[in-house]
Amino acid sequence: FSNEAGLGSAPIAAAAAKTNEPAKQGFVSMTGIFIDTFVICTMTGLTIVLSGAWDPSLKLEGVSVSVEAFSRGLSFIPCSAVAVPLFIMTSLAFFAFTTILGWNFYSEKCLEYLVGMNRRTVIKIYRFAYVAMVAVGPYLPLSLVWGVADVFNGLMAFPNLVALVLLSPVVARTTFDFLARTRSTRRRVERH
Repeated sequence: FSNEAGLGSAPIAAAAAKTNEPAKQGFVSMTGIFIDTFVICTMTGLTIVLSGAWDPSLKLEGVSVSVEAFSRGLSFIPCSAVAVPLFIMTSLAFFAFTTILGWNFYSEKCLEYLVGMNRRTVIKIYRFAYVAMVAVGPYLPLSLVWGVADVFNGLMAFPNLVALVLLSPVVARTTFDFLARTRSTRRRVERH
Protein backbone atom coordinates (compact mmCIF):
# COMPACT_ATOMS: atom_id res chain seq x y z
CA PHE A 1 0.00 0.00 0.00
CA SER A 2 1.12 3.52 -0.56
CA ASN A 3 0.34 5.16 2.77
CA GLU A 4 -0.87 4.42 6.24
CA ALA A 5 -4.05 6.50 6.26
CA GLY A 6 -6.52 5.04 8.71
CA LEU A 7 -4.13 2.56 10.31
CA GLY A 8 -3.07 4.83 13.15
CA SER A 9 0.65 4.35 12.65
CA ALA A 10 1.58 7.64 10.97
CA PRO A 11 0.38 9.67 14.00
CA ILE A 12 3.20 8.04 15.97
CA ALA A 13 5.70 9.89 13.77
CA ALA A 14 3.55 13.03 13.69
CA ALA A 15 3.46 13.04 17.49
CA ALA A 16 7.26 13.28 17.51
CA ALA A 17 7.08 16.63 15.67
CA LYS A 18 7.93 19.77 17.63
CA THR A 19 4.80 21.90 17.30
CA ASN A 20 2.39 23.78 19.52
CA GLU A 21 -0.47 23.27 17.08
CA PRO A 22 -1.77 19.68 16.67
CA ALA A 23 -4.15 20.82 13.91
CA LYS A 24 -1.24 22.27 11.93
CA GLN A 25 0.61 18.96 12.20
CA GLY A 26 -2.56 17.20 11.05
CA PHE A 27 -2.66 19.37 7.92
CA VAL A 28 1.01 18.55 7.25
CA SER A 29 0.28 14.83 7.62
CA MET A 30 -2.71 15.09 5.26
CA THR A 31 -0.51 16.73 2.63
CA GLY A 32 1.69 13.63 2.49
CA ILE A 33 -1.33 11.39 2.00
CA PHE A 34 -2.64 13.64 -0.76
CA ILE A 35 0.66 13.70 -2.66
CA ASP A 36 1.19 9.98 -2.26
CA THR A 37 -2.33 8.75 -3.02
CA PHE A 38 -3.80 11.29 -5.38
CA VAL A 39 -0.68 12.26 -7.30
CA ILE A 40 1.77 9.34 -7.32
CA CYS A 41 -0.75 6.47 -7.23
CA THR A 42 -2.94 8.12 -9.86
CA MET A 43 0.06 8.59 -12.17
CA THR A 44 1.14 4.99 -11.66
CA GLY A 45 -2.39 3.63 -12.14
CA LEU A 46 -2.96 5.64 -15.29
CA THR A 47 0.39 4.52 -16.68
CA ILE A 48 -0.46 0.87 -16.00
CA VAL A 49 -3.90 1.16 -17.61
CA LEU A 50 -2.87 3.29 -20.60
CA SER A 51 0.21 1.20 -21.39
CA GLY A 52 -1.69 -2.09 -21.25
CA ALA A 53 0.63 -3.55 -18.60
CA TRP A 54 -2.43 -4.64 -16.59
CA ASP A 55 -3.22 -7.36 -19.15
CA PRO A 56 -3.40 -10.73 -17.33
CA SER A 57 -1.94 -12.51 -20.36
CA LEU A 58 1.40 -10.86 -19.53
CA LYS A 59 1.45 -12.87 -16.26
CA LEU A 60 3.05 -10.02 -14.34
CA GLU A 61 2.59 -9.36 -10.65
CA GLY A 62 3.95 -6.99 -8.06
CA VAL A 63 6.41 -4.35 -9.12
CA SER A 64 6.87 -6.05 -12.50
CA VAL A 65 3.57 -4.50 -13.62
CA SER A 66 4.87 -0.99 -12.87
CA VAL A 67 8.23 -1.69 -14.50
CA GLU A 68 6.51 -2.93 -17.66
CA ALA A 69 4.10 0.03 -17.68
CA PHE A 70 6.78 2.69 -17.33
CA SER A 71 9.09 0.90 -19.76
CA ARG A 72 6.32 0.99 -22.36
CA GLY A 73 5.29 4.56 -21.52
CA LEU A 74 8.83 5.93 -21.62
CA SER A 75 10.06 3.88 -24.59
CA PHE A 76 10.92 7.09 -26.46
CA ILE A 77 13.79 7.77 -24.02
CA PRO A 78 17.17 6.43 -25.19
CA CYS A 79 18.29 3.45 -23.09
CA SER A 80 14.82 3.29 -21.46
CA ALA A 81 14.94 -0.51 -21.45
CA VAL A 82 17.72 -0.27 -18.86
CA ALA A 83 17.14 3.15 -17.28
CA VAL A 84 13.46 2.76 -16.38
CA PRO A 85 13.77 -0.60 -14.56
CA LEU A 86 16.93 0.64 -12.83
CA PHE A 87 15.19 3.81 -11.66
CA ILE A 88 12.11 1.94 -10.43
CA MET A 89 14.16 -0.71 -8.65
CA THR A 90 16.37 1.93 -7.00
CA SER A 91 13.28 3.84 -5.88
CA LEU A 92 11.73 0.63 -4.59
CA ALA A 93 14.90 -0.23 -2.65
CA PHE A 94 14.85 3.18 -0.95
CA PHE A 95 11.12 2.86 -0.28
CA ALA A 96 11.57 -0.63 1.20
CA PHE A 97 14.50 0.44 3.35
CA THR A 98 12.72 3.50 4.76
CA THR A 99 9.55 1.44 5.28
CA ILE A 100 11.49 -1.15 7.28
CA LEU A 101 13.03 1.57 9.44
CA GLY A 102 9.72 3.41 9.84
CA TRP A 103 7.72 0.35 10.86
CA ASN A 104 10.46 -0.61 13.31
CA PHE A 105 10.22 2.87 14.87
CA TYR A 106 6.43 2.64 15.09
CA SER A 107 6.56 -0.85 16.59
CA GLU A 108 9.19 0.04 19.17
CA LYS A 109 7.24 3.10 20.32
CA CYS A 110 4.06 1.02 20.68
CA LEU A 111 5.93 -1.71 22.52
CA GLU A 112 7.53 0.83 24.87
CA TYR A 113 4.08 2.19 25.68
CA LEU A 114 2.57 -1.26 26.25
CA VAL A 115 5.43 -2.77 28.25
CA GLY A 116 6.30 0.11 30.54
CA MET A 117 8.91 -1.43 32.83
CA ASN A 118 11.75 -3.68 31.62
CA ARG A 119 11.70 -1.89 28.28
CA ARG A 120 15.33 -2.51 27.39
CA THR A 121 15.10 -6.29 27.59
CA VAL A 122 11.82 -6.46 25.68
CA ILE A 123 13.05 -4.02 23.02
CA LYS A 124 16.25 -6.05 22.51
CA ILE A 125 14.23 -9.24 22.05
CA TYR A 126 11.87 -7.42 19.70
CA ARG A 127 14.76 -6.06 17.61
CA PHE A 128 16.23 -9.54 17.16
CA ALA A 129 12.81 -10.90 16.13
CA TYR A 130 12.26 -7.96 13.76
CA VAL A 131 15.64 -8.40 12.06
CA ALA A 132 14.97 -12.14 11.75
CA MET A 133 11.63 -11.46 10.04
CA VAL A 134 13.26 -8.91 7.71
CA ALA A 135 15.85 -11.56 6.79
CA VAL A 136 13.24 -14.30 6.24
CA GLY A 137 10.59 -12.16 4.49
CA PRO A 138 12.21 -11.92 1.05
CA TYR A 139 12.29 -15.72 0.75
CA LEU A 140 8.57 -16.18 1.40
CA PRO A 141 6.02 -16.29 -1.43
CA LEU A 142 4.70 -12.82 -2.32
CA SER A 143 1.08 -13.88 -1.78
CA LEU A 144 1.89 -15.05 1.78
CA VAL A 145 3.71 -11.80 2.62
CA TRP A 146 0.80 -9.68 1.35
CA GLY A 147 -1.72 -11.93 3.12
CA VAL A 148 0.05 -11.60 6.48
CA ALA A 149 0.47 -7.84 5.96
CA ASP A 150 -3.22 -7.46 5.12
CA VAL A 151 -4.30 -9.37 8.23
CA PHE A 152 -2.08 -7.35 10.57
CA ASN A 153 -3.02 -4.06 8.92
CA GLY A 154 -6.67 -4.96 9.34
CA LEU A 155 -6.08 -5.75 13.01
CA MET A 156 -4.40 -2.37 13.36
CA ALA A 157 -7.09 -0.47 11.46
CA PHE A 158 -10.06 -1.73 13.47
CA PRO A 159 -9.19 -0.18 16.87
CA ASN A 160 -7.96 2.96 15.10
CA LEU A 161 -11.26 3.40 13.27
CA VAL A 162 -13.12 3.05 16.57
CA ALA A 163 -10.83 5.69 18.09
CA LEU A 164 -11.36 7.96 15.08
CA VAL A 165 -15.11 7.85 15.59
CA LEU A 166 -14.80 8.51 19.33
CA LEU A 167 -12.24 11.31 18.93
CA SER A 168 -13.78 13.02 15.91
CA PRO A 169 -15.50 15.71 18.04
CA VAL A 170 -12.15 16.59 19.63
CA VAL A 171 -10.45 16.72 16.22
CA ALA A 172 -13.21 18.91 14.80
CA ARG A 173 -13.10 21.29 17.77
CA THR A 174 -9.29 21.55 17.64
CA THR A 175 -9.30 22.13 13.88
CA PHE A 176 -12.02 24.79 13.96
CA ASP A 177 -10.24 26.56 16.83
CA PHE A 178 -6.95 26.54 14.92
CA LEU A 179 -8.59 27.84 11.74
CA ALA A 180 -10.38 30.61 13.64
CA ARG A 181 -7.15 31.74 15.33
CA THR A 182 -5.31 31.60 12.00
CA ARG A 183 -7.97 33.74 10.29
CA SER A 184 -7.96 36.33 13.07
CA THR A 185 -4.16 36.51 13.02
CA ARG A 186 -4.21 36.93 9.23
CA ARG A 187 -6.78 39.75 9.50
CA ARG A 188 -4.65 41.55 12.10
CA VAL A 189 -1.56 41.29 9.86
CA GLU A 190 -3.51 42.58 6.84
CA ARG A 191 -4.74 45.63 8.80
CA HIS A 192 -1.21 46.65 9.73
